[in-house]
Parts: sequence; structure tokens; C-alpha cells
Amino acid sequence: MAFARLALAASLLAPTGLAATRNYDFNVEWVTASPDGFARPVMGINGQWPIPTITADVGDIVIVDVHNKLGNQTTALHFHGLYQNGTANMDGPAGVTQCAIPSGASMRYNFTINQPGTYWYHSHVNGQYPDGLRGPLIINDPKSPFKGQYDEELVITLSDWYHDQMPMLISKFLSVTNPTGAEPVPESALMNDTQNFKIPVQPGKTYMLRIVNMAAFAAQYFWIEGHKMRIIEVDGIYTDAAEADTIYLTAAQRYSVLVTTMNDTSANFPIVGSMDQDLFDKVPDGLNPNVTGWLVYNSQAPTPEPKLLDDFAEFDDFTLVPYDKVPLLDKVDHSFNLDVKMDNLGDGANYAFFNDITFVQPKVPTLYTVLTTGETAMNPKVYGANTQAIILKKNEVVEIVLNNDDPGKHPFHLHGHEFQVVVRSDEEAGFYNGSGSVELPVTPMRRDTVMVRPQGNLVLRFRADNPDKSLTYFLKTTN
Repeated sequence: MAFARLALAASLLAPTGLAATRNYDFNVEWVTASPDGFARPVMGINGQWPIPTITADVGDIVIVDVHNKLGNQTTALHFHGLYQNGTANMDGPAGVTQCAIPSGASMRYNFTINQPGTYWYHSHVNGQYPDGLRGPLIINDPKSPFKGQYDEELVITLSDWYHDQMPMLISKFLSVTNPTGAEPVPESALMNDTQNFKIPVQPGKTYMLRIVNMAAFAAQYFWIEGHKMRIIEVDGIYTDAAEADTIYLTAAQRYSVLVTTMNDTSANFPIVGSMDQDLFDKVPDGLNPNVTGWLVYNSQAPTPEPKLLDDFAEFDDFTLVPYDKVPLLDKVDHSFNLDVKMDNLGDGANYAFFNDITFVQPKVPTLYTVLTTGETAMNPKVYGANTQAIILKKNEVVEIVLNNDDPGKHPFHLHGHEFQVVVRSDEEAGFYNGSGSVELPVTPMRRDTVMVRPQGNLVLRFRADNPDKSLTYFLKTTN
């Protein structure tokens, strides 16, 4: 199946030249899989797992018919990174833009693609997707500025993997027996939903690798021994080419990189994904944090074990320059703080908080409230005290100051937009103080998912040009 996914991604590169309608008919159902050797139920599509890659060209219409045949759970699909400008009701988070799809029911997602890049789709109900309902979503661009600079395109997914199903893990996590909020540690890491994954390559060719971290929790370091990577895209945003030995992908981040193979075919080279163990409160005995694949130049040559590293020395994505050179949004209309902390409530469980409020899903999806309450929709109180509603005006330049009052690393994702990352502090820098001594980048890096460092801060800016939908949330499936 891993080779099948690779072949599928490679076979769908050529743009059609005309907009097309891409139809996908998905029966979401339980199947059994053992990607790391342990057999367990997983959420598959049409009787198969890994689930299909969704592929389209810029300008295409995508129609996804989802039929919930799980029997014991609701579901919904989110198309992570697609802005859904004008189609907010197709975004997918249950309780925010739609009701969850009950077992035995169906829903049609119908939207037009107007942005290129590397994305993924996944369930957006109750931390469900780590049970298998997640896969790549690739949007080809006939006008890519890097067209003609590579010979072949391949997709590589990274993920963590649990042997227990999510309802049990979440119940244990949000429990009085876990007062510190220690996240469950994965049993293993996967590459293209398997282990020991092999990519046959030809000498002297350049490959574009679309790398997606579909993890529930674990960030991963990624590198290819003996090869440099040239970053050309992050989260759907083209960048000036930047050379890297190792990149760091939080859960939900994506990179596209160019890799040129050697002319010598005498050896094969490890491709390594390594889970960031700093995220784990306690590393279990016997845990292998790595997943290894290989660039295979010679099928008769051995596949060597990866070399040990003294440190990872990952590329700093803050230094990336967007290819389109969009300048700093320097005239801020609306600025607010989101202060993040973990704390316990009266039930003894540990929760995540924005500004001392932990999210409680409303009975009526937020978008439905927006569309049915008339002028009252401009009153944040109508959305509930525990939804942290912030009302924005169309085309305002919005600044989010995100302060991490927690000793852990955390990724954050913004639905409906990409953002400029204008400040990212070092660890233990404390809350952002707005000092004029901070020099802001002229052309800030942009993406839709970013990591804030322990006890550090971020400053993000975006233009509110997607009416009726701007959801910022703490990207933590067990939250």
C-alpha cells in the first residue's frame, strides 16, 4: 500500500490545463491494520487503509461524499490548510462549521480549489483522526515557480501511532488520575503509514518531496543521510529555495523540498523521521522514537541503519522568505492576546486554556449561530462563555500575541488563513512585552501551523479576508 500511495502521487502530477471536477466517494468504516506489526482496528475508507490521497489541480471542483459506516462513532472531515473562502460550511470541524455526521448518515463536501500546495485531510471530531482517518491532500499548480526544476514528485507522510483507540486514550488523559496532563506517548512512528519504507530513485535526478506530518501529538525531525534538501514550500506557501540538512515538523505542518540524487548507485541512504522526545513527560522503556526508510539506488545493496546524531540542528523556518515577497502587515487594526496555560478544573482533570477559558463545544455549531442570529451575531456572548469568540471586521489586519505559559512546545493552526510569523521568541522568554526594540522582518515567513517554544511567545498577523470563519484553536487532539 505504501508503494501504491507513492505511485499514485507521482502519476497525478501533470496538470490538466482545464478545471475538472474531482469526485471522491468515501465509505468510512472499520478495518484491521498492523503498520508497526501490532494488529488493531483502524478507520479506513472503502475497506482500505491507508486511506486515499485526495489530488486536484488549482481551479478544480472537489466533491467528497462521506458515508459514515463506523457504526459506533460520529465523524466529519476537515481539509487542513484549505482556506474555504466562501465555503466555510465545508471546512469540517464538528461543532464549529457543521454538526458531526451520525453513524449511517452521509454528507457531501463541495468546494473549489483556489490555492496550490501540500495539505492533508482528517477527521475533526473528538480527537478521532489518530485512529487512522487522515491522509494527504495534494493540489498541483500548473503555474508553480519551480516547474521544470524537478523530475518527479513524491509524497512522504510522517505520523505517530498508538495501539489503543482514541476514546480510551482520551478518557485516561482527561482524568483525575492524570492531574499533570501528561499526554499519552505513541507506541511507534510511521512513514507513509508503515515502517522500513523504500523509495526507488534514479541517479542524477531531482525529486520534489511533499512531506506531511499527520501526527496526533509528536513532532518529528526529518533528514536524508548524505543529501541536502532545498525547501520550496511550507503549508501551501512557496518560499525562496533554502538549503537544509534537517527539518522539524510539528503535528499538521507540511514542507516541500527538492532533493537531487547522486550519480553513484553503489549505496542506499536512510530517510529518518525521529519523534521529538522533549514532548513526552516520560519516555517509556524500549520506545523506538525513529522510523526509517531508504532512498534505494541499488536494490541489491544493503539498507544501512541510520547513523547516531549528537544533535538535530534543525532548520529555523522563521528565516524562510515567501517567494511572492508579501511585505509585513505593518498597520494593525485589531490586536489581542491569547495566553496559553494548562490547569486543572474541579473534576481533577488537566485542560488547556486560552485567557483562563477552556473550550466547551457549543450545542449549536458556531457558523450556524453566525448565520441565524442577525445583528446579535456581532455580540461575542451569543457564542457561549467557553468558546473564546473574537469578532473581527472584514479586511482588518489582525495581530495575535500568543504567550505560552507552559513548559512544553505547542503547535497552533489557524483555519481559513495563513499568517505572517512576525515574532518568535526563544525558550523561556516569557510573555511578549511589545518592546519597540524587536526588529520585525520585512517579508515575514507565512504558514498556517506554527510551533511556540516552551515559556515563549509568538506574534502572528493576518488579514481578515474570509468572512464568517476565523477559528484559532489549540492544536492538540486530546484537548
